Amino acid sequence: MGEAILWGSVAAAPLIVGAVLATLRPWPPKWLGIVLGFGAGALMASIAFELWEEGLDLAGPLPLAIGVAVGAACYYIANRIVEKRATASAGSQGAPLAVGALLDGIPEQLVLGIGLASGEGVSVALVIAILVSNLPESIGSASDLLEDGMKRSRVLGLWAGVAVACALATVAGFALADAVTAEFRAAASGFAAGALLVMLVDSMVPDAQSKAKDVTGLATVLGFAVAAGLSLAS
Repeated sequence: MGEAILWGSVAAAPLIVGAVLATLRPWPPKWLGIVLGFGAGALMASIAFELWEEGLDLAGPLPLAIGVAVGAACYYIANRIVEKRATASAGSQGAPLAVGALLDGIPEQLVLGIGLASGEGVSVALVIAILVSNLPESIGSASDLLEDGMKRSRVLGLWAGVAVACALATVAGFALADAVTAEFRAAASGFAAGALLVMLVDSMVPDAQSKAKDVTGLATVLGFAVAAGLSLAS
């Protein structure tokens, strides 16, 4: 259990670190767009080389496809609810990224906890890959939330909550490892992939493009290459 707490905290830490970095100083829009583009590329690599590939290896295409569909639908519905509530208040731009981080992080770290309980090791490359994808996501969201007028304490509280929920998911996965099937793990990976794909297309990439303009594509390719290399190295 101690191992699950440790690695769950390590994997979730970039979420709160990114929020802290966003509160320390204002990020110029172009640099923020580059960070978001890099993070988007890293998340694309995570979907392709971690979530999708692992789901196929665990239980084949059917549980994975069901998980993708449910994850996409959950993000879509949750984001619509968040957008309606944020229309007349602060946080309309950064909130979708926070929702995506939560719906991605919980099933992803649930699978991490199950893997730890099953005796699977955690490589340094994998930890760095999580850092590369999560850090830009929280920096971008927290910066947008601050720009929209949300107080720093609320921004930090929001991302601290997301980080704690994701870390606890690792502990829950470790505790429930004996009760879950390979199909469940595949569906969980698919859920995270589906939620991420909708978030990338609806929120993260458009936000990056609006800020960094024509540099966004280069930043996205760089993020994809770095995260893909780390995933393959693990």
